Amino acid sequence: MSKKASRVDKFHVWRNKNISDRNFILVLCVIIGILAAIAAVILKTAVHYFESWIRGLSGSYNENWLFFIFPLIGIIITVLYVRRIVKDDISHGVSRILYSISRNKAVMKLHNTYSSVVSCAFTSGFGGSVGMEAPIVSTGAAIGSNVAQNARFGFKRTVMLVGCGSAAAIAAIFKAPIAGLIFALEVLRLDLTLNSIIPLLIATVTGTIFSAFFLGEQIEFYFTLSDPLNYSNIPFYIILGIVTGMVSLYFTWINERIENRFKNITKTYKRVLIGGVLVGLLVFLFPPLYGEGYTAMRSLLSGNAYELLEESIFSHFFDHTGLIFLGFLVCVVMLKAVATSLTLGAGGVGGVFAPSLFIGSITGFIFARFVNYWNILTISERNFALVGMAGLIAGVIHAPLTAIFLIAEITGGYELFIALIITASISYLTVVYFQPHSLYTKRLAKKGELITHHKDKAVLTLLKVENVIETDLKTINPDKTLGDLVKVVAKSHRNIFPVVDEKINFLGLVALDDIREIMFDKSKYDKLKVRNLMIQPLAKVNKDDKMDVVMKKFRDTGLWNLPVVENGKYIGFVSRANVFNIYRKMLIEFSED
Repeated sequence: MSKKASRVDKFHVWRNKNISDRNFILVLCVIIGILAAIAAVILKTAVHYFESWIRGLSGSYNENWLFFIFPLIGIIITVLYVRRIVKDDISHGVSRILYSISRNKAVMKLHNTYSSVVSCAFTSGFGGSVGMEAPIVSTGAAIGSNVAQNARFGFKRTVMLVGCGSAAAIAAIFKAPIAGLIFALEVLRLDLTLNSIIPLLIATVTGTIFSAFFLGEQIEFYFTLSDPLNYSNIPFYIILGIVTGMVSLYFTWINERIENRFKNITKTYKRVLIGGVLVGLLVFLFPPLYGEGYTAMRSLLSGNAYELLEESIFSHFFDHTGLIFLGFLVCVVMLKAVATSLTLGAGGVGGVFAPSLFIGSITGFIFARFVNYWNILTISERNFALVGMAGLIAGVIHAPLTAIFLIAEITGGYELFIALIITASISYLTVVYFQPHSLYTKRLAKKGELITHHKDKAVLTLLKVENVIETDLKTINPDKTLGDLVKVVAKSHRNIFPVVDEKINFLGLVALDDIREIMFDKSKYDKLKVRNLMIQPLAKVNKDDKMDVVMKKFRDTGLWNLPVVENGKYIGFVSRANVFNIYRKMLIEFSED
């Protein structure tokens, strides 16, 4: 035993004697909150440092052609780092958390605690049109997972600490503890119990405090409500909900379409060059597409929409008051989804959270400006820009509660709470009517790897065939006689006998019920061969089948026992009764408070 393992064992012995499990979990939540906050601070600082450095290289965008290639440089560095150093796929951070919960017992690799931070810093900092929320959420989840593994926790507690890490990461990067907690409950679908809510609260508050210690106490977007909520504008907030829902569908559609196109490009360097060059071109022509887009969002919320034109090559052709300016903003909205998808498809690492906020704010502003332009009714462009952010978050990630509380917390816009609720809810309902899965869950759902949000079905996804295989059945060769089979029956307590050849290939089976009438007729002992008595089962189970497939085979055949094979070789049997027994035990453990 290594010295490290010995020290760990001694710590666990001491901990079991001196600290209760409940208190130990609360201590770990504080540690996870601190580590997640540190990761968030490092990523946020690195991204903003790179962006400030790059913007400082020249006076304006349209004078500096270097900005055309910086997104490509960032993607190249990211791809080299991932392929040469990490040597693992770290894309789609939130989807990977859901996958780890549904298929990997919530276990995440150690490198996930830092690899996404490093990768996203170069991708987003150098102009890649993505956000840092998904990478930092993945980092927080990995921190929670690895802490749980070292604490030797079981599945349920590991999932809880994964949720604490994710929630703390959201809370730290936005300084929004309630939004972080709701994100874990709504997106990761953790159980809402006292045993989970307290750890989540401790983790999110800890993450927020430590983030504020390093980054300051100011909120992400300074927003002063100059125009109070006007209840006569409620119909427009309802319409905005429908509009943001449709834009969310476009975002999801374009993201899936472009990423699928890039998957068909087999050469990595081609993906990087095509994606990087196109992103650079879009950023050069439309500067607001640079990185996360927080600068543009702050301009809109502060009432200075014209600042979006300052670095654009189009700034000399029109002002910020007419329909042409709205056309420019519509192009920005449409192309932001394209730029984000190109960045991710080319190999960049980042998320869709910030792009959703960006698109939502501009969509809300365009809507309000259009209404005001035609003198339909004077409505607040700043208010609608803020509420539009909630509409896109609710639509893209299917999390209306997260959207409502996040926008309220990061802007201090609680006075618009009713408007946020209306628009976010309508947007969500609009999207789910056409698309039942969010951008995070759509890929997993297509592969059948999405953990469901019901305990019984969730437990079923955690069962694996290899965990329920029974190998105590006596096998027999097809060339053996009935007499030989009777001897095997006498030594077995089972009523099924697999028939295999010398190479253990599965050929069929003999059921005790089928030979019961002849097994005592000694005159047939030497005449009948096993190959004449065996039958083919109605279905076979492959060792790598998912458990929902196995249960479907049980239902379709009506059988209680099915043979398990791997490349035609006999492995054992799986019985419905054994599956149910193991399933019930896991359900009790999974549901235990």
